Order: sequence, then C-alpha cells, then structure tokens
Amino acid sequence: MTTTDDRTTAAAVDPGPLIKLTIADCAAKVLHSAVTLGVFGALAEGPADEEQIVAATGLHPRMAADFLDALAGLGLLERTGDRYSNAPLAEAYLVPGTSTYLGGFVELTNETLYGTWGRLTEALTTGAPQHLDPDKGGFVGDKHKDPEKMKRFFAGLDAYSDRMGAELAGRIDWSRHSSFVDLGGARGNLASVLVREHPHLKAGVFDLERTRPLFTEHVGRLGHTDRIEFTGGDFFADDIPRADVIVLGHILHGFDTDRRRELLRRVHAAVNPGGQILVYDRMIDDERSNAERLLSSLHMRLVSPDGSEYRIGDLNDWLAEAGFTAPAAQPLLGTHTLVTATR
Repeated sequence: MTTTDDRTTAAAVDPGPLIKLTIADCAAKVLHSAVTLGVFGALAEGPADEEQIVAATGLHPRMAADFLDALAGLGLLERTGDRYSNAPLAEAYLVPGTSTYLGGFVELTNETLYGTWGRLTEALTTGAPQHLDPDKGGFVGDKHKDPEKMKRFFAGLDAYSDRMGAELAGRIDWSRHSSFVDLGGARGNLASVLVREHPHLKAGVFDLERTRPLFTEHVGRLGHTDRIEFTGGDFFADDIPRADVIVLGHILHGFDTDRRRELLRRVHAAVNPGGQILVYDRMIDDERSNAERLLSSLHMRLVSPDGSEYRIGDLNDWLAEAGFTAPAAQPLLGTHTLVTATR
C-alpha cells in the first residue's frame, strides 16, 4: 500500500539516473552499429549530410536522422546545419586504418558481452559460467578452430593492446632491462609495440601452442620476426621462459586465488634477479567501491568458472608470498591498474 510519505519521498528523488541506467545498453548498441556500418570512416574525409552518409553506409533513410543525431548527442559526431562530422573522440579512435583505431575493440565487446550478460540472472542464481556458446564452452567459444574467427577476435584485442603497449613503453624504465616475456601474449601485438619503442629489448611471447600460426603471421607482417620469440606451452605445466621482465596482462583474473599464487611463484622463478613483474588488470579498489571494476569482475565470473577481478591489496600479498618486493600500483588508461614489483 502506497502512503503519502512514500509519494513525498519519491517526488523528492529524481528518477532520471535510474531511467538512464535502465537504457544504458541502447547507447552502447548505437556505438556498435556505427562502427559496424562504417559511419566514422565515411566521415573521415570531411563533413557530409544525411543523404551522403546514407549512400556511404547503407543506413535506411527512415532510421538515419535519429541515429545520426543520437551519435551527436553521445558526443561521437558533431552537427553543423545539415552536415555531420566526426567529433574529436571519434576522429581519434574510431577511424579505420589509423594507428589509434579502437573499433576492433568495440566490435569485440559487441560480440562477446551481450550473449553472456543476457544470462546474468541465471548465473546469479546458479553460480554457473555463461559461455558465449553453451554447446562449445569457453570465453572464445570455438574460435580457435576457425582461423578467420580467431583473427577477428585478436584484432579486437590488438586494438586495445596497441594503447596498452604504448603506455607500458613509457611507464617503465626499460633501459635497466634487456629482455621481457609477455605471458599469454597471443599473437605478439603488445610485444611488437614494446620492441618498436625500445629496439634493444629481446622479446618473448608465451602462450598456447595453437596460437603459434597466428603469432607467426602477425609478427611477420609487422616485421618483428627476428625480435620476438614464441614459446608454446601451459602456464602451470611448462617452464616459463626466463627474462628480466615478465608481463601478466589480463591473466590473473582468469584463475582462482590458489592458481594465482601458484602462477606468481612460477613467474618469480623465471624473472632474472633484479628484474620485474608487471601485472595489469581491471583491479578492484581495496574499498570495493568502483562500480566499473566490479562490473568487470562480474563479467569474468560470467564467462569463466573461476575467474574474477581482485583487489590491489590482495595482489600485493600474493606477490610478497611469491618472493617479490617493493610492489607499486598506478592507474593505467583510466580503466586498469598496473602493479610492478621486483625480484
């Protein structure tokens, strides 16, 4: 039964934030569709009107005006009179073919997030991971069996690792080191960024053997075949290649605490004395108050049986247990945390 006091309280609280939260996925889907249809690439040559954009992208005239104006309202396009142009954010990161292009990452999230998050309620009541394809399992489904699917998947990851590699290249004093290994480095994109920025480094990538053909193709195309060595293996069964620095990006969040501790011990044995470990993930703040990081943790629980994000303080404890010293944390790209420690 609704009372006068209930109505008075409701009237005093603006429901706007609740409504925006309820339809937040609509804005994301507008972005995803704009990338898929090539809107930002079509505007890379200069402003265009609605009719020109329709012709270039295949937009239906009935949908075009609201769609383009919504993109403008979201800060991705700018409208002057009847002509549209890319806003600075889109021009910087959403024009295909540029070195800073993040459209691949946008497409990757579109492909991987919606199927799993649509089953969140089931996961919350059963505790079971909700795979992208329940019949095939795993975060990437059966993509490893289809080279073209796997290439598209890695292209999305590369869009992000380009920026991550550039950040790591500038954040770490690489002059103190002569070698590094990117653990779970996929087809070597982050490693390629680092050796490009620091030519004196000898680089390695350690990942599953099935990734080798994709690594060979990608690193060969980038011209770094003689700079980066691939080692195929299992983190927990095979020796991790020795190096001055070992990088763990988006690795620890895939395992439970016991496996994280075990892996850090194995990494400690592989880091040369005086070397460093670099760990980056969307780590949870120690007060567990950052909603975006907690949503990332929920995502890992959705797509894996044991994964989740973890607190910075917990990682510091695990690093100390493994034998590392002087852990230090710093924000990275506004979405991640980088923790470094010394052997």
